[in-house]
Amino acid sequence: MFKHILVPTDGSALSQAAIEKAVLFAKESGARISFFCAAQAAAMYDGLGGIFSAQTPATLRDIANNISEEILAAAEKQAQMHGVPCTTLSQIAEQPYAAIIETAVLHGCDLIFMASHGRRGLDALLLGSETQKVLTHSNIPVLVYR
Repeated sequence: MFKHILVPTDGSALSQAAIEKAVLFAKESGARISFFCAAQAAAMYDGLGGIFSAQTPATLRDIANNISEEILAAAEKQAQMHGVPCTTLSQIAEQPYAAIIETAVLHGCDLIFMASHGRRGLDALLLGSETQKVLTHSNIPVLVYR
């Protein structure tokens, strides 16, 4: 049924569990996986009282890229252990949910398989959820692992 699955990951424990389930799901359905890490762009403050080096944005970008590479390498290892073909993709994004959807469309994915971090109460209201935003805005089916 599904041939190409996008699996967004942020390296959290729940996201790691979702990767394991996504790999097994892909193996059973004969699908390939694209693992995707959308690191949120760091907000920079300047103006009165703002003190930072001119290299700070580049340094933060390098740190985010290194973290993404580590997260994606672990996901790729899971897929390889089960013989599931995969690729890895990453992007620094202002809005991770939009980057997830854009990546799924761009790479022809027919399913987005992602974890729900299950925020409740005031946290959910104030912080929202990237998963909820993907569910709300995506035209591609989304399978949420909880």
